[in-house]
Amino acid sequence: MSSTTLEKLKARFNPEAAEGMNDIFQFHFTDAEDYYLNIQDGTLDIQEGEHDDPSVSLSLTTDTLKGIMSGDVNGMTAFMTGKLKATGNVMLATKLTSLFPSE
Repeated sequence: MSSTTLEKLKARFNPEAAEGMNDIFQFHFTDAEDYYLNIQDGTLDIQEGEHDDPSVSLSLTTDTLKGIMSGDVNGMTAFMTGKLKATGNVMLATKLTSLFPSE
C-alpha cells in the first residue's frame, strides 16, 4: 500500500463514525505489505505489519481496497466473488465506507 493511499485514508477518516469504537482492522494485501488500522473512540492510527489480536482481518489486493473505498467496488460483491476474504468480526468490515466516506 502506498503512502499516498495511507494519506488518503487519514484525510477521509470520519471521527464521528468511529465514536465509541475500539477495533483493529487488519489488512493482508496480496500485492503489498500488511497494515492495520487501530480505531479508538474517534481516533485513527495506521501501522505497518501484523496485529496480534485484530477485530477483523481482511485479505485483498490494494486495487480492491481502493475500489471499495471509492465506491466503484461493492464490498459485499467483492466478498461474495472472493476478491475480499474476511475473518473475525466480519460485520465490522461493513463500517469501512462510513469510517472512510468517499469524497
